[in-house]
Amino acid sequence: MSEILLATDPFAPVATSLPESDEDKAKQLPEPTGYHMLCAIPEVEDKYESGIIKADTTMHHEEVLSTVFFVVKQGPDCYKDDKRFPNGPWCKVGDFILARPNSGTRLKIHGREFRLMNDDSVEAVVQDPRGISRA
Repeated sequence: MSEILLATDPFAPVATSLPESDEDKAKQLPEPTGYHMLCAIPEVEDKYESGIIKADTTMHHEEVLSTVFFVVKQGPDCYKDDKRFPNGPWCKVGDFILARPNSGTRLKIHGREFRLMNDDSVEAVVQDPRGISRA
């Protein structure tokens, strides 16, 4: 296991190990509060349809500017406001959604990009996001 220092007290750091199993990594996902949702960005293909390999900067831009997200968790207040959401929730955990490219707070966990987004950032739900890209 990799070792890092976690500071519970800035003057007394404690050595601990990074999790290696998928189950332990999943426990490190933040719990969204209020009306926020934790969304994962689907992995970017490393090749074009023609077979040409994409540059690292191209893959980074596609990830950062993604419009497709996967809803991982929802905070306890998501879609609870009946005045703002009279027809009920716009999405649920497990849905692929479309939102603006720079929506939410970006964070990386074990190399994977996630976003903490507001519940009203959802613009559409899609059944199959393959083939969807920014225009």
